[in-house]
Amino acid sequence: MRHYSYKTEQSYVQWVKRFILFHKKRHPAEMGEQEIRQFLNHLAVNKHVSASTQNQALCGIIFLYKKVLGREPGEFGDVIWAKKPLRLPVVLTRQEVRSILEKVSGICKLIISLLYGSGLRLNECLQLRVKDVDFENSMIIVRDAKGDKDRSTILAENLKIPLQTQIEKVRKLHEMDLAEGYGRVVLPYAIERKYPNCAKEFGWQYIFPADFLSLDPRSGIKRRHHIGEWMIQKAIREGKVQVGITKHISAHTFRHSFATHLLESGYDIRTIQELLGHKNVKTTMIYTHVLKHGGHYVKSPADEI
Repeated sequence: MRHYSYKTEQSYVQWVKRFILFHKKRHPAEMGEQEIRQFLNHLAVNKHVSASTQNQALCGIIFLYKKVLGREPGEFGDVIWAKKPLRLPVVLTRQEVRSILEKVSGICKLIISLLYGSGLRLNECLQLRVKDVDFENSMIIVRDAKGDKDRSTILAENLKIPLQTQIEKVRKLHEMDLAEGYGRVVLPYAIERKYPNCAKEFGWQYIFPADFLSLDPRSGIKRRHHIGEWMIQKAIREGKVQVGITKHISAHTFRHSFATHLLESGYDIRTIQELLGHKNVKTTMIYTHVLKHGGHYVKSPADEI
C-alpha cells in the first residue's frame, strides 16, 4: 500500500519476526520502548551487527508500531548504537575493468558494462525498461531510484549497438509471450489500474527479462520478470578469479569505479553527483579520497631514495 520495494517489505517482515522471537513470541502490542531497546542493544552488543543493519531493524520495528499497530514506539535515547565505520570504496583500475569484461560474455557482459559505463546500481540496471533508453540523446532514465527519485545518466556510445540488439531480442520474446497468452509485465504503483493495456506494451518490457515465466510473489500472476541479481554477481566473481584480482568486489564496485574515473578525467563533483543520484554532495566526495593523483597527491619519500 505504501509502495515500498519488495526487498524492503521482505526485510521488514524478517526483522519483525526476529523481534518477536527474541522476546519469546510475545505479541508486539504487549511490548514497547523497553523491549525495542533491549532488542537493538542485543543486535549491537551480542550480534555485532553493522550500523546500517541495526538501523534497518529499527525501521522495520517502527513501521510495525506506527503503521500497523497505530501507536508511537517511544524514544531510544540510551540505545547502544553500532558504530558506523568510515570505509573507502573499492575501486577497479581501467585495466581491471577491461580484464573482467573480457572474461564475461553475453547479457552479463552488457549489464556489467552498463554498471560501469552509466554508474547504475545493479537493481536499477535490471529494472530498466525499453522506454527508459534514449539512444538519440545518449541517455538512460532511471525510474524510481533510491529515495523514490528519477534521474538521467549517460549512455556510452560503444554500448548502443549491443543494447539495441538486446532490445530486438526482447521484442521477439515479447511477441512470443503475447502469442501464448502472457506478455503482461508488472507495473509501478497504480499505472496498471489506470492504464490496463500498458502492461502489454513493448515499451514497458524489461530490457533484461528472465529466461522463464514465474509467479509474481505479490499478485500470484504468472509473467516474465527481469533476471536475478545473483546471475550478475556470480559472473563478476568468476571473472575476478580468472583475472586474478584479489580485491573484494561486487556489482556496486563498477559504480564506484565509474565515479572515480570521471573524477580522474577532470569532471566536476556536481556533475558526477547528478549522474549518481546522490542527495548530498558529501556522499560523492568520498571518491576524491581514492584518486591516485588528486590535488593533494603526495609522493612517498621512498620513491626518492
